Amino acid sequence: MPTVDRVRHALRVRLLEVASVADLTPRLRRVVLRGDLDGFASAAPDDHVKLLFPRPGEQRPVLPELGPNGLSRGPDAPPARDYTPRAFDVAAGTLTVDMVVHGDGPAATWAAAARPGSRVGQVGPRGSRVASDDFDWWLLAADETGLPALARRLEELPPAARAIVLVEVDGPADELALRTDADVRLAWLHRDGAEPGTTTLLEDAVRDLALPVGEGFAWVAGEADAARRLRTHLRDERGLPKAYTKVTGYWRLGAADHHDPPEDGA
Repeated sequence: MPTVDRVRHALRVRLLEVASVADLTPRLRRVVLRGDLDGFASAAPDDHVKLLFPRPGEQRPVLPELGPNGLSRGPDAPPARDYTPRAFDVAAGTLTVDMVVHGDGPAATWAAAARPGSRVGQVGPRGSRVASDDFDWWLLAADETGLPALARRLEELPPAARAIVLVEVDGPADELALRTDADVRLAWLHRDGAEPGTTTLLEDAVRDLALPVGEGFAWVAGEADAARRLRTHLRDERGLPKAYTKVTGYWRLGAADHHDPPEDGA
């Protein structure tokens, strides 16, 4: 019987520096960070860490205090955004994050200008929601913001796994080579110049699916309002158990800073 377990991690605020950067697509930049990563842990592919960014004119962020209720968020707190730990290399002491570069917010501005030696703060993950690898099938659906977590999930699936994968991006230049040993049915959905969040491509593709029989796990990440509708569709209309679905709004159209809080605290 498949299981989903929750794992807690001790929080720590770190100051890291950029080891390297690479553009994976026109909108996705890979940033490899190094520093004191002792004790870092990420047990699930869709974990998220907070990156803490310098304000204009600063070379490094002013790191906040970590108290019993989490990070202090006073007026001097640095801008922060959530990102997936795309990879963590214990031997090399590096943490990799893939960052969508768009707009002029603090994260996108920092990512576009990041160079080896650039500084950024980091905290988390607070917890992980770990799904066992013995589900009969997987549904993975995301836009660019969820692509790092989706790619990591595919890499960690065993060869016996079956997955339906839907990814919404602007066009062919935004597609990535996804590595996996699993049996995957993959469809790239192209907006063809439409702004992210203004189409129903991903939502329509999920609704049109004929899901396999058996116990499945559905994971969806993207624009918050679309995610909310798909959460209702998968749970109420398709009848998938709440424990076997994770649908998260990584961003909201028209909002500068949004990430759905975890339903279970992980």
